[in-house]
Amino acid sequence: MSDDLFDTTKRPVDGLLAGIKSGVIQLPDFQRGWVWDDEHIVSLLESMSKSFPIGAVMALETGGSAQFKARLVEGVDPAHASQSPETLILDGQQRLTSLYQALMTRRAVDTRDTKGKRWRRHYYFDMRANVGQPSPHDGDSPVRSVPEDRMVKTFRGDVALDLSAPEAEFAACMFPADLMFDSKRWRREFNDYWRDRDPDMDMAALSDTFEEQVIERFEKYQIPVIELRKATSKEAICVVFERVNTGGVSLTVFELLTASFAADDFQLRDDWVEREARLKDRHRALEGLQSDQFLQAVTLLATQARGQAGLVASETASSRVGCRREEVLSLETADYRWWADRVEGGFERVARFLDGQHIYRAKDVPYQSQLVPLAAALVELGTDAETQKAQEAIAKWYWCGVMGELYGGSTETRFAKDFPELVALVRGDLEATTTISEAYFQASRLRTLRTRNSAAYKGLYALLMRDGAKDFLTGERLEKQIFFGDSIDIHHVFPKQWCKAQDPPIEPAEYNSIVNKSAISARTNQIIGGRAPSDYLKRLDDKREASSSDTDAVLKSHRIPAKHLRNDEFKAYMAARSQQLVALVEQAMGKEAVRDFDKIDDDYVDEPPDYDDSA
Repeated sequence: MSDDLFDTTKRPVDGLLAGIKSGVIQLPDFQRGWVWDDEHIVSLLESMSKSFPIGAVMALETGGSAQFKARLVEGVDPAHASQSPETLILDGQQRLTSLYQALMTRRAVDTRDTKGKRWRRHYYFDMRANVGQPSPHDGDSPVRSVPEDRMVKTFRGDVALDLSAPEAEFAACMFPADLMFDSKRWRREFNDYWRDRDPDMDMAALSDTFEEQVIERFEKYQIPVIELRKATSKEAICVVFERVNTGGVSLTVFELLTASFAADDFQLRDDWVEREARLKDRHRALEGLQSDQFLQAVTLLATQARGQAGLVASETASSRVGCRREEVLSLETADYRWWADRVEGGFERVARFLDGQHIYRAKDVPYQSQLVPLAAALVELGTDAETQKAQEAIAKWYWCGVMGELYGGSTETRFAKDFPELVALVRGDLEATTTISEAYFQASRLRTLRTRNSAAYKGLYALLMRDGAKDFLTGERLEKQIFFGDSIDIHHVFPKQWCKAQDPPIEPAEYNSIVNKSAISARTNQIIGGRAPSDYLKRLDDKREASSSDTDAVLKSHRIPAKHLRNDEFKAYMAARSQQLVALVEQAMGKEAVRDFDKIDDDYVDEPPDYDDSA
């Protein structure tokens, strides 16, 4: 960001707080609420009383292209804040809100203790402690926090410090922080109170010294202010906010657009909450969908529409198809209103597609991010996506992305390619998308797929069910109703307990591989237990009241070589099933795999302790 987009200066703290009171200084609506606790407020007041720096404030000049709905700083009386905002606070909200509530209003500050419990407090400066004199109050702390009734009590309920009336404040030499910028009357009455009680004029001297060493410090205190000029873009505001925000919570694109759309009287958050509820209530596979992903799908379609309309003559950031942050932030309220219903329908169709691929739960979706270009493409394609040929093309693209593990890194560039290319692929205008061309699968990867953290692991799980895998016990195909009714999940074929008991024991790197797992119901997994396959298969034969050949046919639907399982031949089983699984992957991707079965991976990391697999 060039120097002409911001200015640096110093502003008196009382002027900043007066601007907050009048409404000239406000907060952008994307700012989170004020959260500072009592301890932070006390520390802040102590620092200022000693003229210590409390850090710079960053603000944004209003009236530029980045328009945001503004709101008053917490604690400001709307009846007194009659002016429109000229400046929005980007960084420094916690400090300025704390100072405003503690110094500018007679109301108790609604804060929290260190454990997060809400309480209301007033703040006082111990006059003696602040000028280096011994104080009769506990701890000699220069700043005291007291309850809303201004009475500090012991654990027995006895009053240890009563500041409930001005005379009590005078007697205790405790100056109320909320009179810091309007102290003359209080100091005059303080001197009047002590005139007859203090013939040596010690309290008058204390008052003068306190004024010089504390009150004047506050009146002269200046805070560095970095003000972004009105020409600053939304993207720059987002980047700056993330870098300077001392609360450690980054500003999301969704929050920034929420504030921007609110300036057009459109409540983006409310709109998203309703759409999110509809999508996730109907489709468990979409429970991982995030607001930013929904906006990315909207932006893909909106940027394409701009380009097709010929609104921009040259290939610029505003004309190309994309959904990077700057492109999402360029969305206008009208863009969102036009595309939001269509994109919601696109994600509905995504859920139906996932259902057809036997992906029923969010935790089993290989890549949530891959759903973004898919939803946009389904919107653009409309009925063109409903033919068998179209569904086969989409499935090929999808599984190339999953088994090629192409959506694991930065995705916005791939979104921008996959969205128009997938549309062209389905319509016959393109032979292969970039994702299809770039995808490849190595056979050796099978041995390293050990947890559902991997997209390819989840993908194989779904492909086995899509391929016609049947329930070990009933022989029924693992359709959606059975999947949920019988608690189907990924379990070991050769049980862990059996593998550990071998001489020598089979290594976890081997038996935890996806090659030794399949989709098995909870009931079947109980029968399997820790038994040898030859043993539990006989039990399954008896339970099923079927011949071993019938059971073997069920195993075949999982691409499991029954012969090696019935003979407890672990190594032969692993080799044979690896071949079967690679063939399944090749079928889904529509291309040959790299058949490097003998490649050994030495970078094995054992299963995490919370891994849920009882077999």
